Amino acid sequence: MGKVVLVTGVARQLGGRLVRRIQRDPEVDRVIGVDAEGPGHHLGGAEFVRADIRRPAIARVLAEHAVDTVVHLDVTGTPLGAGGRTAVKETNVIGTMQLLGACQKSPTVKRLVIKSSTSVYGSAPRDPAVFTETTPPKSLPSGGFAKDAVEVEGYVRGFARRRPDVAVCVLRFANILGPCADSPLADFFSLPVMPTVFGYDPRLQFVHEDDVIDVLRIALHEPRRGTLNSGTFNIAGDGVLTLSQCSRRLGRPTLPLLLPAVTWVGSALRTVGFTDFSPEQIRLLTHGRVVSTVQMRETLGFRPKYTTAETFADFARSRGPGLLPPESLAEAVDRVAAALSIGVHDGAPVEDGGRAVTQTTHSSGQPG
Repeated sequence: MGKVVLVTGVARQLGGRLVRRIQRDPEVDRVIGVDAEGPGHHLGGAEFVRADIRRPAIARVLAEHAVDTVVHLDVTGTPLGAGGRTAVKETNVIGTMQLLGACQKSPTVKRLVIKSSTSVYGSAPRDPAVFTETTPPKSLPSGGFAKDAVEVEGYVRGFARRRPDVAVCVLRFANILGPCADSPLADFFSLPVMPTVFGYDPRLQFVHEDDVIDVLRIALHEPRRGTLNSGTFNIAGDGVLTLSQCSRRLGRPTLPLLLPAVTWVGSALRTVGFTDFSPEQIRLLTHGRVVSTVQMRETLGFRPKYTTAETFADFARSRGPGLLPPESLAEAVDRVAAALSIGVHDGAPVEDGGRAVTQTTHSSGQPG
């Protein structure tokens, strides 16, 4: 008998893709997709069960199908349908509590995979250059999806202590991008002009949506020789990009503003429903965040197909041309950087990702 896999959050594109992909896996016998909303895409031969994971009924679904592997993807920062932020938080936190309670009571569940986020590390001016899985955040996220992810991981650790016989794998994904990306950051990069925090050029990491599917598929199986697929893992493509490099490659100019003005613009954009420019996203676009992926490679045995730069290039192609040709935008930014470097030689520092550096150091990074 093959695995019986239950996947939550299948009404979203990512969940639908995973369900279709693992059905082709010879080690998987049946796939059950669960969501409170009906999916707008096909799920292949998987069985769809309309169920709200915030309700105790999810325990009956596990029991009726004798599920042995649970992949919890319904932890997200964007609403699906009506309800807004309140419904998202309830699904993330209360839904995870109900699901874990059901898994704890189930005698058949032997493997649990959780989709988390590197946002659990927060973004603060005194952050380390690179976070490992064991690095504590300098400042815990105070709200939004990042706080939800912190709470979710806390509940998962409690579950792992109560059910040590269940293999638990927590995947902390960097910002997910690709042609079908649906996230607040993807919305931000789609703005014709991107508001940024004056004096900061944060370092960012991305993971391609195709690599997300591949690593989830690895995590739900028994580990290969020399690997281990239980524990917590950072998942990101190799390399980093600065926000200015992202702007150049998109052909979309930035509008540097003082931090209070950026906060006001973010509130205005949220009010009109254009994009969820949340405080946590503003902190990311101020201080950045970079994580180590050594454990992803050496312990989990996963190597992404896409680097951070390749992931962003694929995303940029899907969004079409920006207002300016990337070459012209790069030349303009370089001219501004050269002019600003005069002030740096006089002793004026510029902030990069929360750290004071000289402009000459900043402009010697990767070419845009």
